[in-house]
Amino acid sequence: MMSVITQAAIKINRIDPTHWYVGMKDASLQLMVYGKDVRDMDVSTDYPHARIDSVVRLDSPDYLLLYLDLQGAAAGEMPLTFVHKGKKQVVKYLLKDREKAGHERQGFTNADVLYMLMPDRFASGSTGNDQIKGMNAYKNDRSQPSLRHGGDLEGIRQHLDYFKQLGVTALWFTPVLENNSPDTKGYSTYHGYATTDYYRVDPRFGTNDEYRRLVDEAHQRGLKIVMDMIFNHCGFEHPWTMNLPSNDWFNKPQWLKELKAGKGQAIDSRTAMGHNKTKSQYLQTSYKLTPVLDPYTSQVDLKETVDGWFVPTMPDLNQRNPHVLKYLIQNSIWWIEHVGIDGIRMDTYPYADRQAMAQWMKTIDNEYPNFNVVGETWVTEPAYTAAWQKDSKLSESNSYLKSVMDFAFFERINQAKNEDTDAWWAGLNRVYNGLVYDYLYPNPSFVMAFIENHDTDRFLGKGKDVAALKQAMALLLTMNRTPQLYYGTEILMNGTKEVTDGDVRKDFPGGFPGDARNAFTKEGRSQEENDMFDWTSRLLHWRQGNDAIIKGKQVQFIPYQGVYVLARVHNNKHVLTILNGTKQEAEFVVERYAEVIGHAKTARNILTGEVVDITKNVKLQPRAVLVLEF
Repeated sequence: MMSVITQAAIKINRIDPTHWYVGMKDASLQLMVYGKDVRDMDVSTDYPHARIDSVVRLDSPDYLLLYLDLQGAAAGEMPLTFVHKGKKQVVKYLLKDREKAGHERQGFTNADVLYMLMPDRFASGSTGNDQIKGMNAYKNDRSQPSLRHGGDLEGIRQHLDYFKQLGVTALWFTPVLENNSPDTKGYSTYHGYATTDYYRVDPRFGTNDEYRRLVDEAHQRGLKIVMDMIFNHCGFEHPWTMNLPSNDWFNKPQWLKELKAGKGQAIDSRTAMGHNKTKSQYLQTSYKLTPVLDPYTSQVDLKETVDGWFVPTMPDLNQRNPHVLKYLIQNSIWWIEHVGIDGIRMDTYPYADRQAMAQWMKTIDNEYPNFNVVGETWVTEPAYTAAWQKDSKLSESNSYLKSVMDFAFFERINQAKNEDTDAWWAGLNRVYNGLVYDYLYPNPSFVMAFIENHDTDRFLGKGKDVAALKQAMALLLTMNRTPQLYYGTEILMNGTKEVTDGDVRKDFPGGFPGDARNAFTKEGRSQEENDMFDWTSRLLHWRQGNDAIIKGKQVQFIPYQGVYVLARVHNNKHVLTILNGTKQEAEFVVERYAEVIGHAKTARNILTGEVVDITKNVKLQPRAVLVLEF
């Protein structure tokens, strides 16, 4: 994207972003220039309507920040002339036209169902990218749950029709950006949460062009793509950690300096993992998110949460530094424009600076008013989660974050599956008692609910309680939420973190060369797996475009004699989700639900197709689930 005309021994190694776009509402552009002793260079441009507003010289001599105003500038190659001690280098920086106006970018909504997957564990479309020269030492070994397994973007692209067959409408991948960390004691960053290059897809997953191709082909099939990002921290092998741009680029950078000063110590994540933290200034986060919103919080607790590193191999970025924040904001905009993603999932959201993240969200919302971002807010109290949603009255400052993750529902449904529903608190009462607090949310429809993900035990745990899974799935896909599924649940994949993180991140059967069976096909699945796949697919396809679910009023009833009923009503369309929360036979007592049944005589159970007489009580088998439509 960058061409260079050199007249002397001036060396520009890199400029971030690699290129930019004209016609943005915010016409400002930050360019981060990398190169030996670039800090002291003078820079100019004569490109029409492009103006250099300021030049920021950081602590390191090897970085230079340029701030430009592109208001009115057209697409083309903008010459940037770098001069130092009479020597000159001209860089032609590419400015592109936007493919869409910002308001035309439509993010995911509660009409969608997100399907979350890990690229390394889903499918391999090419073995040619399994070993990449020049990357820090790593291994591909599918027998080891914590090493790379070789999945890639091409593997996902080759199975786009599978997602259409299943009936999901959006795909959320764990991070796809470069994670160039070496393997450490059987551990690697296959999961993607330690970014070492914010503008490059990890070559073991593919290229930027392959990512764009995948997004384009997904869009052709009506599938949206949600990109996982991490602004709280980066990977230990990021160039910034080797050469600090400024002394406040990271929170608690002393540890990096200690490693750099250590005699004979390699500055990489292997050193970090083995470092004697008791002799350093290292501060690890407490992982307790309550101090961020606690009105009585102490500064020591707040600082530990926000400024502490997530783990020793993930240095904590200082979003209070305006140059760091601008870099991150631009990076998210670049991926929206360059690849066409339809949403962002922001990892470890409350760990980053609260006001800085609000500024990021406000910028995104202003440029892309119909886009959507969901933040990971891992606290199980609805009041905490609700305070993070855009326009919340529970917070003195607006987060501008449209969607939040519903860890409250996750916790309650996973407790309920192991209990009988009684007359008070156990079983499905937990779900009921969680939803009663939806008045706290500015927009409950934009709360992302889930029953499991890559950081939790799978819902099935070590077993195969299909009845409990079907109840959870039916509720998840009919309640007033934006639902998220985790890959493989539709074929009864199980696992627990007690065994290893890799046990809940197993390879999808059939996604890799040499697999004994191909679960992407009916023939490669067992009868039990096909039953679950077909049941899930029927429910998902029925949900698509269903106004009762997408727009309908929600009414829930206190569990009665072990039966929990949730209704959705829109115009003259009604949906009743009926769950027997006990291990005994129960009854759906029609008279109790007259306010939502009205004068209806019959209903169709969309899970089976059978017609149900709702003029009289309906017998329910143990752990039965019905989704009635009338």
